[in-house]
Amino acid sequence: LGSHRLIKRFTVEMTALRTGHKVLDLAGGTGDFSIKFSPIVGESGQVVLADINEAMLNVGRDRVIDKGLSKNIDFVQVNAEELPFSDNTFDCICIAYGLRNVTDKDAALASMQRVLKPGGRLIVLEFSKPTNDFIGKAYDVYSNLWPAAGQLITGDSDSYRYLVESIRMHPDQETLKRMMEAAGLEKCKYENVMSGICAIHLGFKPH
Repeated sequence: LGSHRLIKRFTVEMTALRTGHKVLDLAGGTGDFSIKFSPIVGESGQVVLADINEAMLNVGRDRVIDKGLSKNIDFVQVNAEELPFSDNTFDCICIAYGLRNVTDKDAALASMQRVLKPGGRLIVLEFSKPTNDFIGKAYDVYSNLWPAAGQLITGDSDSYRYLVESIRMHPDQETLKRMMEAAGLEKCKYENVMSGICAIHLGFKPH
């Protein structure tokens, strides 16, 4: 029902990006957030669109070029657990719907903390755990239908089955908050969206 657009808008607002900032769009895939970040940071800023998947990165590059935004967007294939950037590089890191696919989340969070500038912020947008029992049960029933729907529409049930399983295995809101704190981030908090079906986590690198 278009809720994803509102969630993305809210996420962009939480980045607090300004002209001249340098932002890492991690697990950025098709470039949705990079395309939104580009005009905010302007020509004096920089957006780094990064993903471990080369095919997804190529899709993002094509979209960025088609929109004429390639002047301040770079493309890098990276592993989130071992980011190939210098310490204190980015004003902001945003990882949207990507952390749940990372094998060693603690290593990835520590790597993100390292490459943030002092005072820089990490934004994690991810599927999470519903806070309302009724909504949680309804969401379980709904998500169980995804593999069958994927098979019917795209002929691919495995990808949708993985999606459901990865969401269920992902840490809940409080656990992820503690993981961010353990990685060295401070003032960590989160905002639940749609009763916790999604959550947006925010943490800062100490000055």
